[in-house]
Amino acid sequence: MQKSLSIFKWYDNLWAAFIFFTRLPFWRLHQPPQSSYAAVVEWWPLTGWLTAGMMAATLYFGSMVLPYPIALLLAIVVRLLTTGALHEDGLADFFDGFGGGGSDRERILTIMKDSHIGTYGVIALIAYFSLLFTALLTLPQDMAPLTILAADPFSKMVTSQLILMMPYARTADTAKNRTVYRRPSVKAGILLTFQGLLPLAGFIWLTYDHIEWTTLIFVPCLVMYFLYRLIWGRLRGYTGDCCGAVCLLVELSFYLSLLVQWSAQEP
Repeated sequence: MQKSLSIFKWYDNLWAAFIFFTRLPFWRLHQPPQSSYAAVVEWWPLTGWLTAGMMAATLYFGSMVLPYPIALLLAIVVRLLTTGALHEDGLADFFDGFGGGGSDRERILTIMKDSHIGTYGVIALIAYFSLLFTALLTLPQDMAPLTILAADPFSKMVTSQLILMMPYARTADTAKNRTVYRRPSVKAGILLTFQGLLPLAGFIWLTYDHIEWTTLIFVPCLVMYFLYRLIWGRLRGYTGDCCGAVCLLVELSFYLSLLVQWSAQEP
């Protein structure tokens, strides 16, 4: 009986993650209890399998009938529509808060909670999308979809460590989504790691002769660490916006690290 209840609980948590991190109508099929949303981070990398799969498929099949740059733009748009620009909104709020709030913790949190976008947020989004588009456009066309499949879940797995490294900076009542993520258990942590590393392992196996995989893993982890130090120094805790921003920046560092390695091999 206890085992059956546990399975249903994991099922609810998984369903809540897909409802929370995407804008696809999963809620029409099943409505998990509100308590399940505290565990959505435990399935965050798995939702990356979906968002990365849709983005990679759009790029791969779109490039067969459209100029490659157009297919790439469509792939980025598809992911934005799939996620509702959830992480991009966090990126803009993160830069607005940390750029305009100085070292004042409460001011940073207030700015990040404001739904209006500021100058720092606009600049951050322009810079992010410019780098993302250019990096993926510069990679070999047959490698870019595979890279997306590996980078998206891996970046979510790496970013999820934030909730293990520090507490939530707000309370459930003042949070944007009225939810405070719980810290994963050992079992959940192992499963979360598997979700993030399995696509990466496949990517490394396919490209082992062309890239230095230790660097490819180390650079995003280093970026996450420096962002963690920044967030801890200013807020003494994380927010959902921090998680979204770190996720995108870690993913971007994955692409840039791979691009540097690939460019160095060209004659």
